[in-house]
Amino acid sequence: MTDALARLLSRRSTAVKDLAAPAPSEAKLEQILRVATRVPDHGKLCPWRIVVLTPEGALKLGAIAADVFAKQNPDASEAQIAAEHTRFARAPLCVAVLCTPVLGTKPVWEQELSAGAVCMNMLHAAHALGFGAKWLTEWVAYDAKILAALWQASPAPKQGAAAVMPAGTRVAGFMYVGSKTAETPDRERPVLSDVVATYG
Repeated sequence: MTDALARLLSRRSTAVKDLAAPAPSEAKLEQILRVATRVPDHGKLCPWRIVVLTPEGALKLGAIAADVFAKQNPDASEAQIAAEHTRFARAPLCVAVLCTPVLGTKPVWEQELSAGAVCMNMLHAAHALGFGAKWLTEWVAYDAKILAALWQASPAPKQGAAAVMPAGTRVAGFMYVGSKTAETPDRERPVLSDVVATYG
């Protein structure tokens, strides 16, 4: 078995609570992002954007989350609201992946799959470099204010018609990355005969 195949077969998600400093260096993060963007992309549309949260950015986005959470949950405790403040700082690094489909071109579903592939490649790249990683959505991935803040931070034109967030834009995932403090036990995997069939 090749080393690459062994890494693919051994990848597993690491719980966010088991991710600690150090985060990937700038050079290793660039490697992770280069791998992340090597995905199938029908029409070469790049229907995704990646936003790397700095420590300050994680807290800034967390403040938005805490404000939204408090308004939606008037009975929330101070501890619950405080947890939202630090939601994106739970791991040394948090990267947001946005799906930004280009409407009127290739099928949106294919573009969404491409964004999901960006997330999956990021997990594999982090694992290959010896880091732990977790792909999460949670309620913040479906909140309009969080999405708007990430769109404004994304590498996209912000003038004229292009300043308007494209219809269908959504958060594909928040990728939490760090050094593993514990090895996550592997979970039961599907029996191939339960999920694979032949046709013809």
